[in-house]
Amino acid sequence: MTQFTQLGLAEPILQALNAEGYTEPTPIQAEAIPALLAGRDLLGTAQTGTGKTAAFTLPILNTIVRTGTRPQPKSCTALILAPTRELALQIAESVTTYGRHVRPRIAVVMGGVKPGAQIRAMKGGVDVLIATPGRLLDHMNTGAIRLDGLKTVVLDEADQMMDLGFLPGIRKILNATPKDRQTALLSATMPKPIRALAHDFLTDPVQVSVAPVARPIEQIDQTVQFLDKPQKLERLVKVLSQPGVTSAIVFTRTKHGADKVCRRLNKAELAAVAIHGNKSQNQRQRALDGFKAFRSNILVATDIAARGIDIDGVSHVVNYELPNVPESYVHRIGRTARAGATGTAIAFCDAEERPLLKDIERLIGYRLAVTDENGKIEHPSKPFSEEPRGRSHKPGGGQKSGSQAARGSGQRSASQRRRNRRRRSARKGGTQGAAAQA
Repeated sequence: MTQFTQLGLAEPILQALNAEGYTEPTPIQAEAIPALLAGRDLLGTAQTGTGKTAAFTLPILNTIVRTGTRPQPKSCTALILAPTRELALQIAESVTTYGRHVRPRIAVVMGGVKPGAQIRAMKGGVDVLIATPGRLLDHMNTGAIRLDGLKTVVLDEADQMMDLGFLPGIRKILNATPKDRQTALLSATMPKPIRALAHDFLTDPVQVSVAPVARPIEQIDQTVQFLDKPQKLERLVKVLSQPGVTSAIVFTRTKHGADKVCRRLNKAELAAVAIHGNKSQNQRQRALDGFKAFRSNILVATDIAARGIDIDGVSHVVNYELPNVPESYVHRIGRTARAGATGTAIAFCDAEERPLLKDIERLIGYRLAVTDENGKIEHPSKPFSEEPRGRSHKPGGGQKSGSQAARGSGQRSASQRRRNRRRRSARKGGTQGAAAQA
């Protein structure tokens, strides 16, 4: 088994890893770290929760130790781009933890807070700049930061940055960096637009893929419950009231839905807090801090926060509403079963969401096990097929007449068209509003 001591990392970094109890790298770390230490560009694909952050932060810290040079004013040595404020803060926390004996100069640039403190932090130059693309572009436009002297660029969770509409901004940022920089692009999934971005900005990259693309990790017990939409709130209260639910994240599709779910859970005397793009950064941080400290054991979130929540010990993830983009399901459930633990993911599916469920099951390669409201398995998991589920899986099931079946087919066709339009919109950056909130 490979050890961190065999990867060529500087002693101050090894000391920090040892203090955290880390001796053996994860597969993505074992392959990515040597490549980055050798100065190679990297195109990495790994499931969420497999250690991608350390895979790129440790080589950056190693370079800081080896070179010992100070950055110029209003410049940075390494730039890490992240899609959300939460993920940017998580990365900064990791850089601080692993760099405790290196003490790099760090600045975090993101929306939702006043820019003054960020401008002051960058004024003297920083070793590591961690940024969301929108706010970084603002600072570039005002001259608060320039990128002509940096050595390394990392794009973390690149596919979600694409989904949030950041792709044009990322291209503008990368075009402002030196041609001879080192570039690492890491993501849980690698759709074609991201591969095109990699082709344009990476030079002969080492390609690392440590797991099947978009396959949820094995330690997650995944099930689905079929029910009518009006039943969801009460079913959620019942699920989250079970003794085994020690810490849970509930995902909704909209900000309004997150607030509504949070109010109902609190009414049922379940300690819940909501986090979404309409919350200020201080509100979002307080909610996360309370969740981490178990003052609230339920966090209700939209997809804007799905990749920024890196908290060990989450026992359950509930998809109260299924995501429009199937890859988002993988990222959502990846909030549980972290750091080698097991976890449970429960999906609620109403009649309108059946096409979304089918897309998810096609992506992950198998049908989710179906359970009743008490969690008892009615139909076990099995390999995915295009054949429709049996009628017993339908809420209020029963045999349809020929005319009813014909009408249902037309409804499914219309639903399919609406779903395809939503997915095309998301892929083309149609969620610019979400990008602005990040």
